[in-house]
Amino acid sequence: MRRILTSTLGAAVLAAACIPVQIQAPDRPIEINLNVNIRQEVIVRLERDAEELLQQNQDLF
Repeated sequence: MRRILTSTLGAAVLAAACIPVQIQAPDRPIEINLNVNIRQEVIVRLERDAEELLQQNQDLF
């Protein structure tokens, strides 16, 4: 029984090795959509700029 199972498994492995595999590049370019929220970075920059502006011109208010 083991001999039959081993020979069947060996034949399956050899048959699978003979199957040609083709890799082809896609016709259209790959598109990656990134939804990034940059609002926080903009607020921090504006906050820093405003703080620097107020420190430079303390007589504004």
